[in-house]
Amino acid sequence: MWLWPLLLIVLIIALIVFLGRRYSARNFSSPDAGTDQSTETALDILKKRYAKGEITKDEFDRMKKDIVS
Repeated sequence: MWLWPLLLIVLIIALIVFLGRRYSARNFSSPDAGTDQSTETALDILKKRYAKGEITKDEFDRMKKDIVS
């Protein structure tokens, strides 16, 4: 009979810990998180797209010319 209230308390504590960790991981990430993307230049993005095969050599050259000029 006493097992159900104890189980309920354990589940509530586990839920609080789970939500606390999830919230803190999302909102208190390291200050460096996202730094690479914010300092990434248009040319860097273009090079990555070319490396992934998303654009052809001609498209890369044309876009690079637009960016550099």
